[in-house]
Amino acid sequence: MRTTPPRWRRLGTAFTATAALALAGLGTAAHANAAAPSPTATWTATPCATPKHQGELACDSFRVTGGLTAFQKQRAARDGITPKAADASTPSGYGPSDLQSAYGLTSAAASKGSGETIAIVDAYDDPNAAADLAKYRSYYGLPSCTTSNGCFKKVSQTGSTTSLPSADSGWAEEESLDLDMASAVCPNCNILLVEATSATMANLGKAVNEAVTLGAKYVSNSYGGSESSSDTSYDSSYFNHPGVAITVSAGDSAYGAEYPAASKYVTAVGGTALSTSSNSRGWTESVWKTSSTEGTGSGCSSYDAKPTWQTDTGCTKRTISDVAAVADPATGVSVYDSYGVTAGWYTFGGTSASSPIIASVYALAGTPSSSSYPAKFPYTAAGTSALNDVTSGNNGSCSPSYLCTAGSGYDGPTGWGTPEGTAAFTG
Repeated sequence: MRTTPPRWRRLGTAFTATAALALAGLGTAAHANAAAPSPTATWTATPCATPKHQGELACDSFRVTGGLTAFQKQRAARDGITPKAADASTPSGYGPSDLQSAYGLTSAAASKGSGETIAIVDAYDDPNAAADLAKYRSYYGLPSCTTSNGCFKKVSQTGSTTSLPSADSGWAEEESLDLDMASAVCPNCNILLVEATSATMANLGKAVNEAVTLGAKYVSNSYGGSESSSDTSYDSSYFNHPGVAITVSAGDSAYGAEYPAASKYVTAVGGTALSTSSNSRGWTESVWKTSSTEGTGSGCSSYDAKPTWQTDTGCTKRTISDVAAVADPATGVSVYDSYGVTAGWYTFGGTSASSPIIASVYALAGTPSSSSYPAKFPYTAAGTSALNDVTSGNNGSCSPSYLCTAGSGYDGPTGWGTPEGTAAFTG
């Protein structure tokens, strides 16, 4: 039986973006001018961050509930108009063009991904998933992705399109986030949503297997919980799929390991704060940390063996993470959701955002060979040289320090870094 992760005790706590913005490096003149008169963003963990039943896992997402996000402040500085705080009528987070620009994917997103299927694995049903996905894609001018044109498909963990799990508004928010991130990064990809009957590892694991059975070569998992002695058996039952890129959120409770991010067969995805910059890239990133209990996960697994391609010496077993992408709610992403909330635009953060982003980058990179383990790809010489090395910020205190503090090369919170094109995600 899994014990209750610290993350599950955070529901209902609102956080201010002030500390996160400082860590994100949002100190340019434009940001300073825009931020001075504006309320800082606040957010809360989504309802699925507290399991409905004992033994269930939690999702790794936060929803901004007030104030202005970094995105809004950047636009205010550019346009000279300060937007309203917590206004669901218009997007208030980063959209597809922002994410594609930040991660060097603009040309790839426009030309690649056709015929590839990204699977999103979550628990419970989102009755409005197809409609909300259509709203997001229409607003941003992305290609239509519907059930009727064969681009979008929603099934249960058994593959049924009619016998679906019970609906849950908290997990519906998570599903909207995941579907929108897959759309933003790989607009030409097909999307398969596999809904587990509940948020237990057994049911979520069966959903992973079903996704692979249905042909997905990229499977995103935005959930996790405390490690247990059963994890190695879960590895072999649910995550050992050669030729399939399986991504997992590293967690949102700051320094510390969780499962299934600790599985040696998956790509563990950490989180960053992302902001615009005057540098040559046009963007800058640091480790996402809001407080001692909120930030990207990282650390040493207690049970999972170290994969052969991981050579750091601070952990005798598996080290988390491998790569990273934006996760800080203060620099969050735009999502459209209508089930259980006022229908509209919301800003989300958490490593629930970074996992589907990285799964989608794998999809843009092309189908992995049938015998490969794509978690290895960023560790190759070609891979490490094709990533944005995140060198500032931390998610706590630890020894050795690289497990919780960013630096040149590999570190726990961000792995080898964030995407700069697709070269690091192909074998």
